[in-house]
Amino acid sequence: MTLVRRFLDQAERTPAAVALVAGDGAELTYGELRRRVLAVRHGLRTAGMAPGDGVLFSVRPSPESLALALGVVAAGGVVVFADPGAGPEMFTARLRLARPRWSAAESILYAGSRLRPVRAYARRRGLLLPNLADLRVPGEGPMRHVHVGRRLPGVPRGALAFARLAAGPAPEPDTGGDPDAPAAVIFTSGTTADPRAVVHTQGSLAAALDLFRSRLPLGPGDVVHTDQLMLGLPTLISGARWSMPPLGCPPGEFVRLMRERRATHTFCVPVHLAEILDETPELPGTLRHVLLGAAPAPPAILRRAVAAAPSAEVASVYAMTEILPVAIASAAEKLAFAGPGDLLGTPLPGVGARLADDGELLLSGPNLCRGYLGTEPRAELPTGDLARFDAGRLVLTGRKKDMLIRGKFNLYPGLYEPSIAALPGVAEAAIVGVPDPSTGDEEVVLAVVGPPDLPGRLRRELPDVIDHDALPDRVVVLPELPRSGRTRKLDRDRLRELVGR
Repeated sequence: MTLVRRFLDQAERTPAAVALVAGDGAELTYGELRRRVLAVRHGLRTAGMAPGDGVLFSVRPSPESLALALGVVAAGGVVVFADPGAGPEMFTARLRLARPRWSAAESILYAGSRLRPVRAYARRRGLLLPNLADLRVPGEGPMRHVHVGRRLPGVPRGALAFARLAAGPAPEPDTGGDPDAPAAVIFTSGTTADPRAVVHTQGSLAAALDLFRSRLPLGPGDVVHTDQLMLGLPTLISGARWSMPPLGCPPGEFVRLMRERRATHTFCVPVHLAEILDETPELPGTLRHVLLGAAPAPPAILRRAVAAAPSAEVASVYAMTEILPVAIASAAEKLAFAGPGDLLGTPLPGVGARLADDGELLLSGPNLCRGYLGTEPRAELPTGDLARFDAGRLVLTGRKKDMLIRGKFNLYPGLYEPSIAALPGVAEAAIVGVPDPSTGDEEVVLAVVGPPDLPGRLRRELPDVIDHDALPDRVVVLPELPRSGRTRKLDRDRLRELVGR
């Protein structure tokens, strides 16, 4: 079954149940959300959307963005996530590859990208917005537009209003949709010369949602507090309630809303959870599951989470944009693991995992993306992660690109960082290599977050914890490790700059 079909069927079974609680507290029932999705689907098809049409999607998480995205996919379109704030060159390169025929954006973004005073203000804030209203499809002409929010100066003439689409006729679809049809294009990395975009189908996304549900019990009565689409969607196909925090929600407010809405599940990036626990060391007693993902969870964070939610299962998700989820390990398993590396857990049912000759982890399964845009479909994904098996469980030992060469010894930071981070007083730890411009050798620097006396203590303790050849040349204490992106991943390039000074 397709992603959209699963949602429509669930919504039909429980039309009066609350599906979504918005950031401002407004509630939306399954029946109303279903009607909006079908109305958007019908309106877009009537307006000329054809199967396979890409829709450049620039709408922040909200009930409107959810109904619009599902409506696009239900209409046969493909949601293209290409951040317009990525910079003019990168944005242009991504559009050249994706070739979307439609643009869907908030009215304020159209105004901000077209009106000179607003563009100037955005530029002063470091945001170079493209002129969305003037985007064209190469060889075809101007893009079609959908705006969310009341019409503002700068919204293109002829743009369809989401509110009008959602209020229109909502006939039932005549087919269940094609599981192999592309549903989402997600730009993840690459350069302006060679951007990279992951293509997921309705089938691969539906399989991903099923895998979440196989490990994470969800059903009517559950309340999932998150702004993450890939946990919100399993919520909606399970008949549970998705609680959306408001945009830019501060940590204290995040917890207050969890308590007020009696959340049973939540998902956080580890750094975000640390900020939450700094504000509120005790999480609501209604929580049964606390999921961490998007970045490795240091032992210190896991211990704090377990202490803050003693009646909940705290677990860490290993996933990639190309294939999600792959494995889920409980905090108890991870903290009890004494071997080198980061325990990821047993691959979820149907996920194939094997190791290449060099130790790189190769993954396959029904939740694997179709491939990268503009390339041949793939049946297996080289992850770039180095791993090993421990009694059937995956253990991450590092990233191929992060490998440091010290004489004849290959040093993989990910193999040792979890063990260092587990030592008393160490909140976080990261190893980077700083090239010596005179010799070309790499100085191995260990950056830690903790008290000022850590370097001396670590000099004494590390020889009993990690291989002799992996001992750092220098230990640096920082107030925090640099992070980047929405998922707050460790920025090793920036860290290298900081410790290099």
